[in-house]
Amino acid sequence: MQGLTITTGSATPCVHSSLARFSSKTTNVASRFTAKAVQKQSLAAFQPTFHLFSSNVNAPKRQLRAHVFLPHLVASMEEVEQSYIMIKPDGVQRGLVGEIISRFERKGFNLTGLKLFQCPKELAQEHYKDLQSKPFFPKLIDYITSGPVVCMAWKGVGVVASARKLIGATNPLNAEPGTIRGDLAVQTGRNVVHGSDSPDNGKREIALWFKEGELCAWAAVQEPWLVE
Repeated sequence: MQGLTITTGSATPCVHSSLARFSSKTTNVASRFTAKAVQKQSLAAFQPTFHLFSSNVNAPKRQLRAHVFLPHLVASMEEVEQSYIMIKPDGVQRGLVGEIISRFERKGFNLTGLKLFQCPKELAQEHYKDLQSKPFFPKLIDYITSGPVVCMAWKGVGVVASARKLIGATNPLNAEPGTIRGDLAVQTGRNVVHGSDSPDNGKREIALWFKEGELCAWAAVQEPWLVE
């Protein structure tokens, strides 16, 4: 190892080259550590903080927000509806009453009104008043009044849309297998069953076909196992 040599004959001391190199290396290392420290401190503000199993009440609201499962959110927004379902004269004549009722029962809907009824012409015209301009309207009225019908009021979450799916397309040839019309009917003019097409029409038709006191409000014991 070389020693340190200082010349005193001049005003400016001379430092040996080995000491100068050591000093230079030390300065460079210190500069790199300082730069890294500054960079780390600068980036710390942008790094997310993770709190696993943390219960810090002062944590930002975005960390405390609960995660909602979408199907549960949708289900909580659904309302209990009413639908008027009618087994038409051809369904009664063919002995399909029990078959049709059982499909709605197995689905889990709540039956609140049921009666066998001979429909008068005036009631049929009021029920189908939206079709008065159609050329088949007189034939439709004759058909619906040709024999007894079974009037039903059903209640449940999403009952209107679900009942329409159970019933199937208006034309039985277009109805899917497994639906009432897809399984039990052939022609539109003998499509066995009617179902309300909207919640508003469900209320209107039930009020039209059932008198006051004919509906029964009751709670099914299986309801907690059908809806949350």
